[in-house]
Amino acid sequence: MVEGQQAQAGVQPAEQQPLRPHRGTLILVLGILGLVCCFICGIIAWVMGNNDLRDIDAGRIDPSGRGLTQAGKICGMIGVILWIVGLAIQVLLMLFFGGGMLMFDSSAGPM
Repeated sequence: MVEGQQAQAGVQPAEQQPLRPHRGTLILVLGILGLVCCFICGIIAWVMGNNDLRDIDAGRIDPSGRGLTQAGKICGMIGVILWIVGLAIQVLLMLFFGGGMLMFDSSAGPM
């Protein structure tokens, strides 16, 4: 009888959509791979982590994976930043030490 009264009053029972499962483990693995070997994995972990944390806050993804997702995102961020710093150091070393070799003419031969 209660359902009939709700239908007459125009009140529909709230249907909650089931939450999507979290991808925290995947994001964490990608973040660790981004730290260890491949910065592309770090970029992917960073982007996926941002998107999933936004969905967790909106209530669309299971919030139990928040910690794993945050850890994977942070690992991905650190991996990408370390890769950029390493690349900048290599470029600077090539400019300061590798560029100096251009001043010597190798075709002149020994004197």
